Amino acid sequence: MESPLSALDRDVEALRTAWIGAMPPFGTTDGGALSGAIEGTTQAEIAEMSDAGLVRVTDALARVRRDADALLARVAAEVSKRSSTELGEASLARAHGFHNPVRLIAASTGASRSDAAKLIAVGTSTAERQTFSGERLPSRHPHVASALESAAIGLDAASAITSMLERVGRRADPELADTVEAALVELAARVPLDLLMRGVREAETRLDRDGVEPREERLRGERSLTMREDAAGMVHLHARLDPETAAPIKAAVESLVRDALRRRDPEAPVRAAVIDDQRSIPQIQADALAAIARHSLGCEQTLAPLTKTTVVVRLDHATLIDGLGAARIDGIEHPISATTARRMSADAEIIPMVLGGDGEPLDLGRSARLFSRAQRLALAERDGGCASCGQNIAYVDAHHIRWWKRDAGPTDLANGVMLCSFCHNRVHREGWGIRATRTEVWFIPPPHVDPDRVPRLGGRARFALPASRSAA
Repeated sequence: MESPLSALDRDVEALRTAWIGAMPPFGTTDGGALSGAIEGTTQAEIAEMSDAGLVRVTDALARVRRDADALLARVAAEVSKRSSTELGEASLARAHGFHNPVRLIAASTGASRSDAAKLIAVGTSTAERQTFSGERLPSRHPHVASALESAAIGLDAASAITSMLERVGRRADPELADTVEAALVELAARVPLDLLMRGVREAETRLDRDGVEPREERLRGERSLTMREDAAGMVHLHARLDPETAAPIKAAVESLVRDALRRRDPEAPVRAAVIDDQRSIPQIQADALAAIARHSLGCEQTLAPLTKTTVVVRLDHATLIDGLGAARIDGIEHPISATTARRMSADAEIIPMVLGGDGEPLDLGRSARLFSRAQRLALAERDGGCASCGQNIAYVDAHHIRWWKRDAGPTDLANGVMLCSFCHNRVHREGWGIRATRTEVWFIPPPHVDPDRVPRLGGRARFALPASRSAA
């Protein structure tokens, strides 16, 4: 049987190889110094690395970290097991002067108690189990355990998946939960943590359809806004808002922010250098909130940037009919219940988008250059924000895949994609290809990113979960 340290040994050896390979060859530095043969500070050596070598070292270090975290989680789980309160003074943590295992692990790692608790929780939920008779059983979450052990996913991803599965474990169908776990592990291996969290939220809604409304009621009961003025004269606003309460506020503020960013330079990306407006995004958001308040005190007409701002609530036709499941609000990642969606849809200022029902024609062909409002709503449903990076829906625009003027590209869903300014410019600058249908959008990397040019699924479809393992 392979030693638990074997993976770390391989990682460190791979890191050593990557580090040496990243250094310039002898005699190529200024003055002919043999930098590869001279020991210097760590930062000096890193500064000598080639761009490609630096990326390889980063990947190697990340692998070391994932394997070390996986092993640390296993050890933390065992520390917790030996520190059971049932053991009294014989508890491992108490024997070493700590009140509980979380404090012991936090002291050993120098991390926070929450991080220590995460290590223990992940280690416990992914460890093999043992019956009273000594029979060994697999982990409660075998897919996560396998991916963690192979360093395919990191500790934070493992924690996000297992903690959600633990929350819904008693109410979820076991077969569906196993299928969802496998799908989330696969997603975690190819997307960053913030995008994984969107998939986790979608999965929790699928596994616990009856739990959306109780969670929503709890969040609504915790909503608050506090205001205080400090000694320097700054007024502090601190808000904690449930999705329904936050939706119109978020939509209005983001609309004014977006308008301010566009006014800087209509032809440049959002991140372009500012010419006249030197405000940071947080400052623009503060000014936007003040503008909305001033407007409400003497309202005569809607602020120009808000005239086209709406809150869109999206729900499946089946959810509308049976009242079960969840719906979404554009720009808010947390799902809402069908009851709340129905209530919000009664508001004249909110657009209810029922998916699967009859709607206005969405394909305008060459009759119009700009995407219609209905088309933008449909593209937003398919792409869920920026189809590439996942940027919030408030900061994206509908773009033609085949250009309307240069390529005679039609203005329809199969030729449209929602992109933020950064990804839009990157796609054109680097030569990415895009293929879209009414339900999916795929990004085809240029040869310098992937010589095989394997398409990468984007949009909301990347978070789709199979109904069951047999269906998958």
